Amino acid sequence: MSGESMAVIKQYVRDLESYTIDQLRWKRTDDVWSIGQLYVHMVEVANEYIGYIEACAKETQLESRGKTEDGLTAFAERMWPDVRVKLEEPANATHNPESKEGIHALLEQVLEKLYYWAERVDQINPACKARHGWFGWLNAREWFEMVGMHSRHHLRQKAILDKLLAEYRS
Repeated sequence: MSGESMAVIKQYVRDLESYTIDQLRWKRTDDVWSIGQLYVHMVEVANEYIGYIEACAKETQLESRGKTEDGLTAFAERMWPDVRVKLEEPANATHNPESKEGIHALLEQVLEKLYYWAERVDQINPACKARHGWFGWLNAREWFEMVGMHSRHHLRQKAILDKLLAEYRS
């Protein structure tokens, strides 16, 4: 189970090799992310969720509250809901990458952190939790799985952006 989060990040690393920096930065319109912005967002959220794993590891207060209905469904299906989440911030708030190498380095850092926590996450008291705004109270193991669930969710969006990029290049 813990390998799924790492496997999807590795997929992003492999896919990154097929892009030039111009392709990563290309946007069809201003209100839609580029593929590079999607990568940046995915890395930022992965690091945020890893931060919650760390918070759960340091937590001493036990939390009896659990997941919301959406959280229960997401974890039962082991998949982020297939809904488009509209962020409050504009599409340009997530910056375009400066370099392909920079994205690669960020992905490798996420992988390094995931490998670290994969060996430790099940030793953290599952009653020590942090709150997710949509899914409710999650423990360290669940936050770890969220990295993969969120990243897989964005593979659907990436496929759409890949198609648009291919049409643009034709």
